[in-house]
Amino acid sequence: MKILGIDPGLQKTGWGIIESVGHNLSFVACGLIKTTPSKTLPQRLGEIDDQMSEIIERFMPDQAAIEETFVNNNSASSLKLGAARGVAMVVPARQGLIVGEYPANLVKKSVVGAGKAGKGQVGMMIRTLLPACGDIGEDEADALAVAICHAHHAASQAKFGGVLAGAAR
Repeated sequence: MKILGIDPGLQKTGWGIIESVGHNLSFVACGLIKTTPSKTLPQRLGEIDDQMSEIIERFMPDQAAIEETFVNNNSASSLKLGAARGVAMVVPARQGLIVGEYPANLVKKSVVGAGKAGKGQVGMMIRTLLPACGDIGEDEADALAVAICHAHHAASQAKFGGVLAGAAR
């Protein structure tokens, strides 16, 4: 199963794709979707939509997973992040993919073993688990971590015949 992991953001949306066969994980690709700051919010969301669509068409993942966002003190920033996250979720859903959603602490716990792990620890574990990914940035590492979390939880759900928690068709 090929899994697209997404770390949403308005300025930078990290994405990463892994192949999961049983308990074996392998790196496929990763990158960043960077929007143009001088453009309007709708134009920037359009950039995320266009580039996410291209990624899905190019790599043809079987499923997708996205990190849930937390609400911070700046409500305007939270709303913009929510809009970017919505676009990043709807693109794979529109193409018929199951989209799993995972809280950040579960993603970190799945990869590092601790829900309060820092970005540096997540990046180190991603490079350890997927050495072919090379030297990647925090957003790409976070996206690959989301994909790994989904691989672990999708396998558990399949084993027990359950429906993927938080997933939508």
